[in-house]
Amino acid sequence: MASKSVPSALSAHDAFECLRVVELPHLQATFAEYRHRVTGARHLHLAADNPENVFLVAFKTMPEDSRGVAHILEHTALCGSEKYPVRDPFFLMIRRSLNTFMNAFTASDWTAYPFASTNKQDFDNLLSVYLDAAFFPHLDALDFAQEGIRREFASADDDAALVYKGVVFNEMKGAMSSAYSVLYETVNQFLFPTTTYHNNSGGDPAHIPDLTHDDLLAFHRRHYHPSNAVFMTFGDESVLSLQTRFQAQALARFDDVATPVLGRDEKRLVAPLCVDTAYAPESVEGPQTHHVMGWLLGSASDTDARFEAHLLSGVLLENSASPLRAALETSALGQAPSGLCGVDDNSREMTFLCGLEGSEPEHAATVEAMILATLTQVARDGVPLADVEAVLHQFELSQREIGGDSYPYGLQLLLNGLSPALQEADPVAVWQVEPALARLRELIKDPRFVPNLVQKLLLDNPHRVRLTLRPDAHLSARRDALEASQLAAERAQLTPADCAAIREQTEALLRRQNEAPNTDVLPKVTLADVPVQAKALTDERAPVFSTLAEHPLTRYAQGTNGLYYQQIVIDLPAFSPRQTQLLPLYTTVFAELGAGSHDYKALQQRQSAVTGGLRMSLSARTTRTNAEQAQAHLIVSGKALSYNQDAFQQLVDESLFAQRFDETARIGELLAQLKGRLEGSITGQGHALAMGAASRSMSALAAFQQRHGGLFGIRFLRELHASAATPEALNALAQELAAMHQLVLSMPRQLLMIAEPEVLTQAIESAQPLWAMRRTGSAEPMTWPTASERVNEAWLTQTQVHFCARAYPAVPSGHADAPALMALGGILRNGFLHRAIREQGGAYGGGASYDANSCAFRFFSYRDPRLAETLADFDASLDWLHSQPLPASALEEVLLGLFADLDKPMSPAGEARQDFHQQLYGRRLADRQALREKLLTLTPEDIVRVAREYLQPELAHTAVIAPMAAAEQVAALGMTIQKL
Repeated sequence: MASKSVPSALSAHDAFECLRVVELPHLQATFAEYRHRVTGARHLHLAADNPENVFLVAFKTMPEDSRGVAHILEHTALCGSEKYPVRDPFFLMIRRSLNTFMNAFTASDWTAYPFASTNKQDFDNLLSVYLDAAFFPHLDALDFAQEGIRREFASADDDAALVYKGVVFNEMKGAMSSAYSVLYETVNQFLFPTTTYHNNSGGDPAHIPDLTHDDLLAFHRRHYHPSNAVFMTFGDESVLSLQTRFQAQALARFDDVATPVLGRDEKRLVAPLCVDTAYAPESVEGPQTHHVMGWLLGSASDTDARFEAHLLSGVLLENSASPLRAALETSALGQAPSGLCGVDDNSREMTFLCGLEGSEPEHAATVEAMILATLTQVARDGVPLADVEAVLHQFELSQREIGGDSYPYGLQLLLNGLSPALQEADPVAVWQVEPALARLRELIKDPRFVPNLVQKLLLDNPHRVRLTLRPDAHLSARRDALEASQLAAERAQLTPADCAAIREQTEALLRRQNEAPNTDVLPKVTLADVPVQAKALTDERAPVFSTLAEHPLTRYAQGTNGLYYQQIVIDLPAFSPRQTQLLPLYTTVFAELGAGSHDYKALQQRQSAVTGGLRMSLSARTTRTNAEQAQAHLIVSGKALSYNQDAFQQLVDESLFAQRFDETARIGELLAQLKGRLEGSITGQGHALAMGAASRSMSALAAFQQRHGGLFGIRFLRELHASAATPEALNALAQELAAMHQLVLSMPRQLLMIAEPEVLTQAIESAQPLWAMRRTGSAEPMTWPTASERVNEAWLTQTQVHFCARAYPAVPSGHADAPALMALGGILRNGFLHRAIREQGGAYGGGASYDANSCAFRFFSYRDPRLAETLADFDASLDWLHSQPLPASALEEVLLGLFADLDKPMSPAGEARQDFHQQLYGRRLADRQALREKLLTLTPEDIVRVAREYLQPELAHTAVIAPMAAAEQVAALGMTIQKL
């Protein structure tokens, strides 16, 4: 209910009027909405007792083609502004800030500029930079050329060929190497034939070269006006203080209301479409066709319609017992459900997608018939009420949970409300779901409610597309040839004056990139703003240990907003090399198979009804003093609403101690799903995969991780999937997993509980009888492998870009040189690598960092058009470091970033988990304080010394992920060729 009185902390600036105030008790926040009197700009504020203040300004941006104008504008706006006329203030401010988050996003119909900080001065600094960048950017033609697209000659020769360069151009080449990206963009192209969602807002690499600088300027004039903006804030800053700065630093300069940027509903299809197109697969082995069906649903601004769509999606797809997911997972027509299954409500109108991957092109019609038959059955027979209630339970749990362990909690809330705010819908309905849940609880009492939704939204809806995406191993080569022919045609049309202009722009851009920026105009915080004491996580209170049979218990009393969190921490047994390779599959099948008298479908429904999910994961750290030793555990994690903690613990107990391995067909399905997920991770995680491969011989844990994960792990899972094609092979695999499970159950284990105090008391009472009868054996713990191979290899895939890595042996985290190595990565990135690899080389990203687990110092590039040149830049960065004095200011900038990461706030549950695991792996508060003090006393000489000592050319190990077309180049570099 809206309040008529406005608390003093929510009082508005005179330039704004307050429209409403709404209490949001489940979020422990108060929402207030304001409108700027002159321009109509909206300000949405979530007031909370939280020192991590969050800001974003977002604009409706609706491109009319796929040239990437909104995305390139997002990049270019951050390259200098009226008040801060320096090249790249965004990246410069990252170095001069204690931010907990800085970024910018381009979505299909909006662009947002968010940041977060716990430091008041830092928040003020970033707010000033962001406001100026959003409303008064320079948008220099050279910045457009660097960030977006430009033509350059491949060499200084008079007859040199033309090439395309640009950060976004290469970023999108990498993004569109992913089958899921191609799927998503293609299905939207046909579901939205006439509106902005038809286009790829990030930019299609085939069309980005058609964008001009004038187009960019026109798009900014049209879309970046306060009338088309929404300001969103979260935290304990007063509204008056925020709006005073909005007004003084931006809004006072505008005295008009711009022509509104309005979306429109899509014109409806009167008959379904069938589309068949191709993509470049990661490999040529096995069935790799994707079949996806998509429906256009109703308005995302209709709160009731949005919740009904999500309810329907949950009923059909929530878990492996849900009717549509069950049909997709068990179908012989494909290997796994599509990664795109579910409702997408981020556009003006919602969509629902489902389908199969790992299929064959000729199965398209049969897959469609299978999906429609499943929907028809649900529409005819309905679903049990308990299954529908389980979906609503998931809604309630997600609403109550306090996040913040990956993104700042406040930013998560603001982004959840952003699309409704820009679609003229009510964001409160996203944050305050109780009324919608109450409505649905009444509606689902009618057994025909869900069947009628299936009939209305899907079966009777002709606005439907069936997309078949088939693999084409020659597509990448044809795409490259087409780009080359287009460039050759452009080259043939160039006059001498045109050639001179291109060379002049290239030289001007290089001069600009090599200029030392005048950072004095930028605000900053200093090391004086960094707390001297290490953060006392959860007040650094001593865990309370009690004896539950043989199992230690650690408990944390935290304000979790009605949630109970639990982990079972199990020492990793001495797995054989083969068992180590099977580890990803073993952890995947946990809680996905049956247990006791329940098959996997029954267990899945129980999980949805009483938990927020169960999972098993591997946790491992190299010891602080020895690269050849590590500690590792299997972690069984879960969460539940507090009133379900007793049922939750019983379910965890049954899932762990009575897990069955006789559902062999299910194991085959899970193996196929895991293989597909890991294959799809290459274009998004290529830099991490390359670094893991390059550093695999530098610590025992790094060698172990490559046995079961990384590029070798992906290849093993492909081979395993191919070999497990018969019932006999699956049965043998199931027996291997069962043997691993018995080893796990024989290992020592301990418990972690996190909840509010009164819930902890109840949870311990529930745990006592369960754990009193569980005993551990005396199996041997994991022994750690050693590896000494020299790595110089290239993994060839169907990606359009490169991911380069070079690694040097370093030291474990407790070594005296570890702090200097931590800082060295930032020094090399800020001083050389960012400019050479990203700005000049055109890669989406590049840098260097010290990794304590692999005991390595590692260079990397991400979505990179270059290979040999980037490897040379890694080496050149060291020449740069040793060729000139390192200023103390450069070290201070790096240290600010390190402390921002060390002090980053987390959720109450996340802080407790982090504290527990720090202690589990021997990282005590005293150790963290010692690290802090060592970082604060580092000198430039320390940085130069460790670089000379550890980064010696003869110690380098190199691994790259490269396109198939780069085979000759990597061979010429003397690299061993590996294939997935």
